[in-house]
Amino acid sequence: MQSFSSQQPAIMGILNLTPDSFSDGGRYTDVERAIEHARQMVAEGAAIIDVGGESTRPGSQRVSAEEQLSRILDIIRALRGDLPADIAISVDTTRVPVAEAAIRAGANMLNDVSAGRDDPRMFALAAETGVPIAIMHMQGEPATMQDNPTYTDVVTEVRDFLLERVAVAEAAGIAREQLVIDPGIGFGKTRDHNLQLLAGLSEFVQTGYPVLLGTSRKRFMGAICQETDTSQLIGATCTTTVIGAQAGVSIFRVHDVRPNRQAIEVSKAIASARY
Repeated sequence: MQSFSSQQPAIMGILNLTPDSFSDGGRYTDVERAIEHARQMVAEGAAIIDVGGESTRPGSQRVSAEEQLSRILDIIRALRGDLPADIAISVDTTRVPVAEAAIRAGANMLNDVSAGRDDPRMFALAAETGVPIAIMHMQGEPATMQDNPTYTDVVTEVRDFLLERVAVAEAAGIAREQLVIDPGIGFGKTRDHNLQLLAGLSEFVQTGYPVLLGTSRKRFMGAICQETDTSQLIGATCTTTVIGAQAGVSIFRVHDVRPNRQAIEVSKAIASARY
């Protein structure tokens, strides 16, 4: 089982096999292009490839398990046969039939944006297989999550939710070292909520669980930068990656691997410098 630490953060490269993801929908829906992109991300420093067959962008609609499987299974099998054995393949799904089939095809990590709430059997599956599982905070669901997200203290509420969910996960038999927590930047949060969570990342790191940060190309940064083309938010994403590295984040989920790897490496080198 792969372990994650803040001393040597891992980059999770995003491989969306969807026609409608907010930044790269439709680009990697055939096997050859998907494998080529995964190879490129690994060459640039990705330790995990996160494969998803359902968009969770704001306003997106649910996709059946059957449709997700038709999008991801052949590609996961091909990736497992093509990529080095030490590269993890994560499946981004909330549906247990998808997760089960993906693991049989070669996936060895789960990424559940519902934190096991869509299907409580997800925790039983993680316990049975022993694979790491990332659990994320989301207020509402993708179709409606940005309608009117409200918090009294977003950092405390999100942290407490995640601690409650990891307690449920451990009670289901998942080992503590399998668990990764994700504050869910952009999932049922306003721009200010996202900024507060980024400023409070150390609160999540201090729980002792590895923290996953997913800010890549997200629109709240475009609003700050007056940039409507999400593909032009690489510099903004790298800024959040530096903040995360300084706070002790263990996994960075990104579209653009090379610049974010560079941001982590330089940030860590500065942090370890003496003067």
